[in-house]
Amino acid sequence: MNHETVSLSAEKIFRGSQEMSETVVIIALLLPLAVIITYYDVRYRRIPNPFVLATLTSGLAINSIFGGLAGLYGSLGGCALAFVLMFMLHIFGAMGAGDVKLFAAIGAVTGAPLVLPTFLVVILTGGLLALVSIVRAGVVITTMQRVLQILVGMLPGWEMPRFAVPADRRHTIPYGVAITVGSIISTAIFRA
Repeated sequence: MNHETVSLSAEKIFRGSQEMSETVVIIALLLPLAVIITYYDVRYRRIPNPFVLATLTSGLAINSIFGGLAGLYGSLGGCALAFVLMFMLHIFGAMGAGDVKLFAAIGAVTGAPLVLPTFLVVILTGGLLALVSIVRAGVVITTMQRVLQILVGMLPGWEMPRFAVPADRRHTIPYGVAITVGSIISTAIFRA
């Protein structure tokens, strides 16, 4: 083995351990966030802004430390992309403003390349959470009728229905849970 081969092997090992430590740091940030957001979103149906801001700044810092200026740009891009994706759902009344801000902050943590996979995992996690919620509330038939109305509303010439937010917030889905748990699952799958 020559000196150049040893040098390249050492560089690969260093890069691999750096990626692993970055993943560990991100999961170490997301786990307590998931616990806190789950508590607040289930109990109060609110996501406090200080936790969102702390997540955003932590994501920017982590990506800057591990990736330098490129990491910072990736973090800002992830924040912007995540915001746009959730804001589109917010426009249709499917997400609250807190969910949009939280996912944007998560986008800053995961970085731009992981936003789309994280979004898909979050949607799947949210769907599972919604299914459990409607079964527990006993509103499966009503929910399926509304889903059908939405699907028909997407057809040309039909009007998209707008449903009022229930007065009893317990009948809403705490989507912050799906966002944080889905982001942990996505990080574990796609960064490992």
